[in-house]
Amino acid sequence: MTNKPFSQACENNKDPILQVIRPVFSRPATVWEIGSGTGQHACYFAGQLPHVNWQPTDRPEYMVGISQWCREAGLANLRPPLVLDVTDALWPCTCIEALFTANTLHIMSWRQVQVFFARLDQYLAPNAPVCIYGPFNYQGRYTSDSNARFDQWLKGRDPLSGIRDFEAVKALAASIGLQLVDDVAMPANNRLLVLSRQADSG
Repeated sequence: MTNKPFSQACENNKDPILQVIRPVFSRPATVWEIGSGTGQHACYFAGQLPHVNWQPTDRPEYMVGISQWCREAGLANLRPPLVLDVTDALWPCTCIEALFTANTLHIMSWRQVQVFFARLDQYLAPNAPVCIYGPFNYQGRYTSDSNARFDQWLKGRDPLSGIRDFEAVKALAASIGLQLVDDVAMPANNRLLVLSRQADSG
């Protein structure tokens, strides 16, 4: 039996994230997780939020690991992972009622971030809550020395990746009707952005 993939960061941040997303995802819905990684978050949040269905997704190379975690969790409200790359022209869904993503925007190129929001424009339901976790810069500046070092490491492995500017992400979200509801300080110099898609008036 292959050992499951494991992220210590997921273990460290799962409870602080849960405290923020629990009231956001308070109604029965299917929560789509973009970039589920190891699958740890999916299993933990599905277990703690039994009123929602949790849909993990990621690129093909992550499917085996996520599936291992999901099978071991054995939760009725945890769906099998689906292959999804944000740049896919078609996502494996017709409508997204709620969305969660952690530590993804800084892995993507800025062009991929733009495509991600374009897909959200296509698939998000009216009033859909969106939670985005990760590091952000504010007014073009790092919030900590560790984030500056992390950004250098990211760009060393992929020059198109890097910590995103909060203001640019907020503007991109606003362009598709996603309004910022909350910006919560999290451990390890991360943030959790809570956004909501406003229903069209009239």
